[in-house]
Amino acid sequence: MNKKAAITGVSAYRPEYILTNKEIEQTLDTTDEWIMSRCGVSERRILKDKNKGTAFMAAEAAKSLLDKKGLTPLDIELIIVATVTPEHPYPATANIVADMIGATNAWGFDIQAACSSFLSAVQTASKFIESGTHKKVLVIGSDKMSSIVDYTCRKTSILFGDAAGAVLLEPSIDETGILDAKLYADGSGKKYLYQPAGGSLIPASIESVTNKQHFVQMDGQAVFKVAVIKMADAAEEMMQRNNLLADDIAFLTPHQANKRIIEATANRMGISMDKVMLNIHKYGNTTSATIPLCLVEWEDQLKKGDNIILTTFGAGFTWGAMYVKWSY
Repeated sequence: MNKKAAITGVSAYRPEYILTNKEIEQTLDTTDEWIMSRCGVSERRILKDKNKGTAFMAAEAAKSLLDKKGLTPLDIELIIVATVTPEHPYPATANIVADMIGATNAWGFDIQAACSSFLSAVQTASKFIESGTHKKVLVIGSDKMSSIVDYTCRKTSILFGDAAGAVLLEPSIDETGILDAKLYADGSGKKYLYQPAGGSLIPASIESVTNKQHFVQMDGQAVFKVAVIKMADAAEEMMQRNNLLADDIAFLTPHQANKRIIEATANRMGISMDKVMLNIHKYGNTTSATIPLCLVEWEDQLKKGDNIILTTFGAGFTWGAMYVKWSY
């Protein structure tokens, strides 16, 4: 019988520079109170070094995790990097990370599903474990969102930050692990949240740069209306599929997109906010890194056997949820 995949370790990298709302007030027509009431972000981390990108953060998170687990890079068989800000269009950021950390026995690839990238990567990685072909897989969510954010735009510049988070997946030795997941996509939502240029449709040009088409474009109200429903739907469905009641859930681990969306999801599940992993105020939306960042910060509070619901929503639209019984 194929074994379930289990998360057996977590780690993260956070850039040192902190961009506060007070600093944003100096350059934009906004206030700390307006930002907090709109999305719940007080500060966000920014990777200021122009010579370092997504791969650097991912590699730092990976090295920290290997040290924590007492593993060498040669123990890793597969690296999957979840990101919307890859180091280059190609090769895969995962391959660059493998080289940076010395994981010469590993192969790798990237997954891009916007803010749902990390959950999509974990679900994909779990299948390699379940099939019996791999025993140690690194999944890293890493995004340098500051590289695609227009800091003259009040709608988007207040939301995003840079960070990376990594998890190690191994075969479960008991009944814990990744027990269920359901992911969704609806491409008709593209027009509400996307980066227009940089792909094959609109390659980089003087015109595309002048028109700021390489920055995040977002219709905030349209995204909010869908996200507040779909993220809650996915979390509630995961509970129903697995006969879980609110009292059975130790923690909800939501993608950190907007505090109001997170509160609506918890309310729909019947879960009090003291059981919700919430750190958007410290990091903003780090896209692929939000969920592993939460797991790192709540690791000391998690107990073996705890029921955790991970839920997400992103551009595309993409959304979904995962049921994890914590393994350590």
